[in-house]
Amino acid sequence: MFLSLPKTLKNLLLLSSPKPSNLTLKSHYTDVKMKWKKDPFYDSIDPINKTHLLKPLISLKNIISSDPDRCIPISAVSKLKYQLDTPTKVSIFLRQYPSFFQEFTPPNHTLPWFRLTPEAAHLDLEERAIYRNQRSDLILRLRKLLLMTKEKTLPLDIIKGIQWYLGLPDDFLQDPEAGFDFDGSFEFVDLEDGVRGLRAITDLTVEDPETSFLERRNSGDEPVQFPLFPSKGLRLKKKIEDWLQEFQKLPYISPYRDFSDLKQQRRDSDVWEKRVVGVLHELLCLFVDHAAERRRLRCLRTYLGLPQKFGEAFVRHPHIFYLSLKGKTCFVILKEAYASGSSGIEEHPIRKVREKYVELMNRSKVMLKDKRDGGKVGCGSDGDLVPTLV
Repeated sequence: MFLSLPKTLKNLLLLSSPKPSNLTLKSHYTDVKMKWKKDPFYDSIDPINKTHLLKPLISLKNIISSDPDRCIPISAVSKLKYQLDTPTKVSIFLRQYPSFFQEFTPPNHTLPWFRLTPEAAHLDLEERAIYRNQRSDLILRLRKLLLMTKEKTLPLDIIKGIQWYLGLPDDFLQDPEAGFDFDGSFEFVDLEDGVRGLRAITDLTVEDPETSFLERRNSGDEPVQFPLFPSKGLRLKKKIEDWLQEFQKLPYISPYRDFSDLKQQRRDSDVWEKRVVGVLHELLCLFVDHAAERRRLRCLRTYLGLPQKFGEAFVRHPHIFYLSLKGKTCFVILKEAYASGSSGIEEHPIRKVREKYVELMNRSKVMLKDKRDGGKVGCGSDGDLVPTLV
């Protein structure tokens, strides 16, 4: 497959470059030449761009809020840089966000301590309330992911790898012995080599218990088609447009359908590719921001029955997916979720509060600037000077 892409994107996708061909039919697989075009709109989605900062920040927030005293010494987290995946030393990272964390030194102590600011504590309570009230929604999203796999099962380590994107709380996957109730939707199982897994409990008397988002929205007997959202200035050649129209008319294979009977179809066929696009579309519909770091999806490949180079689908369908290269990584974004007007995709219950977290993060830059310029500072309850939110 030959693609006209920036060098950075080519390296990320690890694509080979066979003989150039704009449109070659090989065993019912249409090899098309696509162009990647930068789109400032998708590159400017703040919660996606700041995932690498927001994720460790919320982890630190959770550590502090779960402490009985709602505060911790720096020694409690100073050695957790790699576990938390902070971009700098944990102490430096905490001080970079005074809108989230207040630093103080209690009496008879020499090491600095940290606690949440009132604004961060308020958002923490709001987030916990959402997890309590929207528990059934979170369970359903995880259940749908498991039902897309052949065995309706995933190892716990795989789920933990995408837990952030599913919007699950940190303690969601603890064992039943710890008192967590899955409402009869899941069961913990032992897999090969001592690996612990989670299985969706299914009712064998019910056929096809789940339908995809695209299937629910489709009406009539017409084939299920993917909504297309071309980026401004992105024009496809006539040959590619013709191929895309034929691709839309191909049978849609539900991500929840047992795909073992498709083995007679070549994995490089257009029919198989439509299934791949359907699985990826449904997967991103389940995520908080309807986006994910591309490398994080690789762990799901074998379980979802995806081909080794499934990432090529993101490039071959630029009207459905967008690849954002900001932040020295590659994020896959479902364009439909950010289209003007109502797309009909169910908003993740935790999405709004994460946006509020990002807004609070952004206020730290102003606070640090004010502090450097000798701006306003407030006084903590222990008499320590701390920046005041403005």
